[in-house]
This record gives sequence, structure tokens and C-alpha cells, in this order.
Amino acid sequence: GSMKTPVLLCVLLFSQSWAFDLIHVLCFDYLCMQAIQGNDITVKSYKVESRITLRFAHTTVKSSVVNSGPNAQSIGFNVQIPKRAFINNFTMNVNGITFVGSVKEKTMARKLYAQARARGKAAGIVRYAMETFRTEVHVPPGSKVEFELHYQEMMQRKLGVYQHTLHLQPGRLVPLLQVDVYIFEPKGIKFVTASNTLGEQLADLTKISHTKEKAHIVFKPTLQQQRKCENCTESAVDGVFTVKYDVERESNAGELEVSDGHFIQFFAPSDLSPLSKNIVFVIDVSGSMWGLKMKQTVEAMKAILDDLSMDDYFSIIDFNHNVRCWSEDLVQASSLQVDEAKKYVQSIKPNGGTNINEALLRAVQMLVRASNQGLIDPRSVSMIILVSDGDPTVGEIKLSTIQKNVKRVMREEFSLFSLGIGFDVDFDFLERMAMDNRGVAQRIYANHDAAEQLKTFYSQVSSPLLRSITIHFPANAVNNVTQNRFDKFFSGSELIVAGKLQPSDLTTLQSFTTAAAANMDLNIQTEADIRELDSVLGTHQHSFTGFARQMWAYITVNQLLAERSVAPTASKKRKITQRILALALEHQFVTPLTAMLVEGHDQGRPERLIADSPRDSKHGCCSGTKSKPLSILQKLVYSNPPWLLPTVALNPNEVAGEHESIIPEHITGVDSDPHFIIHLPKNNMDICFNTDSKPGHILNLISDPGTVTINGQLVGSKKMKNNKIQTYFGTISIYSKTDSVQVIVGTDRIDLMEGRNNHFFSWGATVELALNRIRVTIVKEQHVTVTIDGKISVMVLLHRVWKKHPVQVDFLGIYMSSDNKYSTQVHGLIGQFAQEPKVKVYGVHEGADPKKKEATMEVKGNKLAVTRGWQKDYRHDKKRGSDVYCWFIHNSGKGFIDGSYTSYILPQLDSFLTAI
Repeated sequence: GSMKTPVLLCVLLFSQSWAFDLIHVLCFDYLCMQAIQGNDITVKSYKVESRITLRFAHTTVKSSVVNSGPNAQSIGFNVQIPKRAFINNFTMNVNGITFVGSVKEKTMARKLYAQARARGKAAGIVRYAMETFRTEVHVPPGSKVEFELHYQEMMQRKLGVYQHTLHLQPGRLVPLLQVDVYIFEPKGIKFVTASNTLGEQLADLTKISHTKEKAHIVFKPTLQQQRKCENCTESAVDGVFTVKYDVERESNAGELEVSDGHFIQFFAPSDLSPLSKNIVFVIDVSGSMWGLKMKQTVEAMKAILDDLSMDDYFSIIDFNHNVRCWSEDLVQASSLQVDEAKKYVQSIKPNGGTNINEALLRAVQMLVRASNQGLIDPRSVSMIILVSDGDPTVGEIKLSTIQKNVKRVMREEFSLFSLGIGFDVDFDFLERMAMDNRGVAQRIYANHDAAEQLKTFYSQVSSPLLRSITIHFPANAVNNVTQNRFDKFFSGSELIVAGKLQPSDLTTLQSFTTAAAANMDLNIQTEADIRELDSVLGTHQHSFTGFARQMWAYITVNQLLAERSVAPTASKKRKITQRILALALEHQFVTPLTAMLVEGHDQGRPERLIADSPRDSKHGCCSGTKSKPLSILQKLVYSNPPWLLPTVALNPNEVAGEHESIIPEHITGVDSDPHFIIHLPKNNMDICFNTDSKPGHILNLISDPGTVTINGQLVGSKKMKNNKIQTYFGTISIYSKTDSVQVIVGTDRIDLMEGRNNHFFSWGATVELALNRIRVTIVKEQHVTVTIDGKISVMVLLHRVWKKHPVQVDFLGIYMSSDNKYSTQVHGLIGQFAQEPKVKVYGVHEGADPKKKEATMEVKGNKLAVTRGWQKDYRHDKKRGSDVYCWFIHNSGKGFIDGSYTSYILPQLDSFLTAI
């Protein structure tokens, strides 16, 4: 007769609350090591495929198994999945009958399942293990079973790397064993590496091929290569396969991508000076920390203390049943204080109980006191780092009360990071407390690697680059936006905001990011073509086309789960639960509130089994902070100097936000191979001259003693033309000594130096920066405007040439308003004309060139022969330029400028002119 399909089905899907790095070490039961379980079975194939598209991974694990023994038996399929992944599909084919999974609300799924069991159909048991999906099916001899599991997760950038981890434990030799990882990143892949813990013989079998934006990683050991030794039947494939990569970021504007009606904004700036930190380390020194845990903590603390910089402030609190402070107040991290602190930490002898409540309250008081006394730089970052290995035993021991107490005294600008050592600590409590106070928690395994784990965690938070970051979008363009205000941005990490597009005729979407850096406020603008990415994705065989919709849901569900874990009232919790359920069902995610019901048909009768995610309390799966209500910035308006008025972009295809600038007709500037145009308003006349200088020379344009100096450094063309190398300005430096700020504009990047802080920006993004009295506006690939105290305004224009041009190089033009206010001492090739000389031109006559008249000019007591000509002003039209008629002075401006042009050559970009 017909084969009775599943007699016994056991399906198990585990929680995402335990870290997964060391599972195979912690799992002692032999069965859990094997993906395929059973005796006398043949595993035909075991395949893992991941498609990572814009940091979102969809992983499929497939296996085909035959019961080759003489008896009916249970065959198990186990897959260990990453902590932050959501399972989103499971199918199983038993002798041609397909069971298909669908995500249902938990109680509903259980009810349907109970009904199936009552009718004597597929029986199943639900158990929990660590982050492992387990299913077992009982089948007759000769049966063929195919398993297929899908899960999804978003890659998190840590210390400049995305890491994708696959657990490979087939448990036996497999004729077809294959791992494929496909990565698609439209901005370009910076590097990609693959490594595994599968032992020497399998280390070099991985093949990586990659182009600028795609990578394919293949691991496909033959049956012989899988053997532990020459004639072994055991498989050496038992461990973790890891792919690491990062993407290219051409500018600090971040990457805005639109696909499938959703947008994702990635933001991961670099090249900014870190903010200074105020840290209180709170260390558990109760009896249970004795031995290895303390030794490892001390080793990590010594390295961490050494890492502090002179601008940081810190203190240490250690606690058992009592609370001790190494110093009652924050102290500066000078080498002397750091050495004292290291000695103190080394002398700690753990014993006694655990009074977490009082220790944390003391830490907060210390930061509050420092803040009230004005010790703390308002732009610095204040944090408490708690290291503990157990639950409170002394003082307040009710976890919810401790959480309330800490939240009550914490200030908005402080963060709490908690590190739980080992498994005796209630990790969920540490995680809730951290999430409640703008931090994150991490589990530290109590082994010989603990110090490294602590140091790695610290390095993730040791370099904060920005504070109070907000990413806005035009109000009418988007909705359902995920958290878009962030407390801090740490170097090497990434902020991600996703949302849905409102239906409209727009072809581009813009985003506006505001943030505070170490010494300035940033305003960054970027845009994305709404159709571009989808047209590219459509042509790719291995990218995950629905990624944007799933990624938006993934981020939203994780944020809601975080909110739910700290929801203050039962009714709030219920509301959040409803939203999570709706999303999990729509996007098919197995979350702590949903289960997967697997249904099949045997001769028309439905069969059901259930897969469940574990109980809620242990589910800590979310990064972070509560999302605040969105406030949308309508549109960023540049505060350009009054003489730079934005007009409508002439060309409708130009991206919104690029603006032409109308500068007053008359302007003083230098462009091309230094052609100076000096506008003399009183004489209502323009005068031109060229300088005949060499590549590398630095020419002074403005030197106002003790306050501002503006210099330009020359670059040469690639080869001679008419027996002469042409020179252009390749670098312009604007240095305000008063503010100790220097802006260096080059053709490849813009550097901003202030005191010890250095920041780099690329030409690839539109950014507005405010540093006290100085404003810098970069308009993408067009120009930079620097304004000092509203009095001095300079615009530097970027000229890009074809990269392969045989002669030409990229160069800069510089333009200044004649209204700039300097002191009476100002000098320089341009500065000397701020006090306008008297000029008389007479005797105009035909010259050798019929188009150019000649004349005599009297200026500064000299009589000069001048020629009527024109120079180009490129502000309106960078390709053709517009003509400015002027009287041209020969011999590098001799007689018109004071002294010889060689006296204006300076040693450094920030040098002032000495007397001429």
C-alpha cells in the first residue's frame, strides 16, 4: 500500500539569545554536532548558498538523504544558524510529498498543530537547543528525504568588516558538498577574504573570484578531501566557514540605495578625528570572579587603559558587597594616572557578594558631578562600561528595580555598555539595561580568550567619531522610516536607516544627514536614482532581488523587539506585539512571537508539523536604542555668502541640489595656468596678468598678518606644450590663524585641520560644515566655499579633465569677492589690491594683433605697456567659461604688483608673506 509518511516528526527551532561563536565547543551531545542524523543513511548532497546583496544575506541550506537501511527510522536535519538571523522558510520532501512551511502566530500555529495530532496525523515535539533548527522525520526503508531551510540576516559592520558565518557540520562524508557565497555591492567591494576552522587540509580549498562590485566564494571539497585522514570514513568538515568583506566608500556622505519601493541609507564615515571620552569602568570583583576570569579582566583592562588618550577622562569602580572607587572623581588619562590605575587593577583580590545597583548608581553620580563641575567637554562622549559575571546578591537584588533606578539617574548624554562574563549571569537583564541607556551588551566566554574578547569589544566603542546623528528625508517622499536618530557613531561601524517610498513621479530621492564631530557640525546631502538599482539587479543571476523589502522589515522587527523588551506598560507591550506579528507574518520571519507550521498532503490529507522559536525572555536580538518620533527636515538651504546666489539649475537633468552660482559680474580670481584677474571697483576696470612659475611653487594670494593667509601650490601639465610646462593651481590653502583652522582644497580631497584634529572630505558629496566662525560648503564635484566670520569669502572651483588626457591635469580656480574685509596690512598677489591703487590708461592704439588694442598704463609710479584682451571666468560655465575683458600686463605683472612675483613664493602652505 501507500507508504505512511511521517510517523514521527520532531522540529526544533532555537532562540537567538546566545552568542554563536563557540557553539560547537559548548554543545557536548554528539548528535548536535551533526547536520544529518541517523544510522544506515546515505547523504547524497549538502549545499549551502548565501546571496548577500547590499549587506543583506539570504542563506539556503539543502540536503538530500536516503534511508538505505533495512528498517524504518528517524532522520534528523539540524542547522545551526547565526544569532541575529530569522528563519523564513523550510520545506521538506518525503518520497515526493512536499511539506511547506508558513509562518503563523504562535498560539494559532499550536492550535492547528493540535488538531492535526488529534486526527492521528504527523506528531511532533518542540524542544529547545542553542540557535539550532532541528527537524526529525520517521520514514520507511528506501525513503528519499530532501530538506531545505532558508534564513535571512543583515550584516553588521564591526571594526571596518562585515562578517558572514556559516556552520558546516554534515556529520559524514558527502559526495556533493558545496558552499557558495555571492556578494553584490554596487558601490564596489573593497576586499573579500574567506577563512575556516576546518583544519589545515581544507584551508586552501576556497576559491574567490571578484570584480569591482561582485564576488563569488566557492568551497567544494571532494569526497577524498573531506576525509579526516587517508582512509578515514570520518569527515574533517566540522566547523565554521567565514567570509569577511567591506565596501568602497568614496565619500563621507554614505550610500543611499532605492529598490522595490524601499530605500536604505548606509552611513559609515571615516577620516574624522575621534571625540574625547569620559569612561567609568565598573568591575565586578565578587568571589566568583576569582581565578581565570579576573586574570583575563586585568589583562584586558591594562591594554584598554593604555589605549586612552590625553584628551580622555576616566575612573574605575570595583564592587563586591561593597563599592570602592579608585578615584572619587574622573581624572585625565595622563601616563602617570594610567600607570596608577593599572597598579590598582592588578592588586584586586576577588571575594564576597555582588552589589550591582550601588556600583552603577555611584558611576552615574561620578559622571553627573564631572558634568556639573564643567570638567566634561560638551562635545565629548560619556560612558559606563560594566563587567560582571553574576546576578546581584547584595543590596537591591530585584532586577527590574535596578533597571528603573539606573534609568532614573542616567542622563540623556550618557551610555551604559554591559559585558556579561560566562553563563551564570542573566544576560537578558544586562542587555535590557544597556538598551535602556543607549548602549549594547555583549556576552564574554569565560575562557583563555576572554581578554581578547573584552579588548575587541572595547575597540568597537573606543573611537566615537560623531554625536547626535539624524538622517532626514523630504517629508512627502518617504514613510515607515526606521530609527533615524542615533546617539553616537563609532569608527568602523555603520548606521542604517530604511523606509518605504511614497508613490510619486520623483526620479531621485535625497537624504540629509546632520551630526556633530569633534570640533564642528556637519550637514551632508546625498541622493539616489530611484530606478537605477532595480535595473541592475534585474540582470544579475545571483543577487537577492527582494532584499530592500526584507531588510526594511528585518530592521523594523528588531527595533520593535527591542522596544517591546523595555515597554513600560502591558498595553504598550500588546500594541508592539501586534505590529511585530503583522510584519513577521507578512515577511515570513520566525520571531519569538511566531512559529512555522509545516504542512504537506498525503493522498489529499493535510499533514502538519510545527517549528517554534523559543520563549521570549531569553530573546535578546536587537541592537539598541529606542527609535524616537521622526522629525523631517524639509530641505536643506545653503547659507551661501550673499554674493553667491543659487539660481535654478539650467539643465533639468542635473541632480536636484546641484546649483549654479551667480557671482557678481566683477570678481577677483585666478584660474587655468595661473591667469590672475584683478577687479578694481573704484576704477571700474579689470586688470590681468600671468605668473611664470614652476610646479611645486607655493604662491601667496592673500596675507593678512597674524590673521589669514591664502596660498596656492602649482602643479604642472603632464608634458610640454610649445616647449613649456603649463602650470595650474593643484592645491589651495586657506589658513585662519585666529581660529587655528586650515582648509586645504586639493583636486582629490579637501582636508580640514583644527588644532590636533584632522578631517578629510571627498569631492563626492555635498556637505556643509560649521567650525565656530568658519563655514565650509562643498558642492559635489563643483566647488568649495570657505567663509570666515562672514567677512572673507573664497570660492575654489574644481576643473576635472579626462583622466587619460595626454597633457592636461585636474586643477583648481579660486575666486574672491571684492567686498572681502581685510585689515589695512593685507598683502599678497591679490591682497595688495584691497587698498586700490590709482590707475590711468591712455594712448589706446591698434596693436600687432588687430583684435587686441594696446595702451599705456600709469600705476604705482610706473608706466607700463598694456594690451586689451580677455580672460576666462569659469564660474558660470566650467567648460567654456565666460569672457572678462581686461588690460593685460606683461612680464608676470611686473610694475603692477609690488616687487617681483618671485617674492610671493613661500615655503609652506600656511606661511605668511614677509615684507616685500
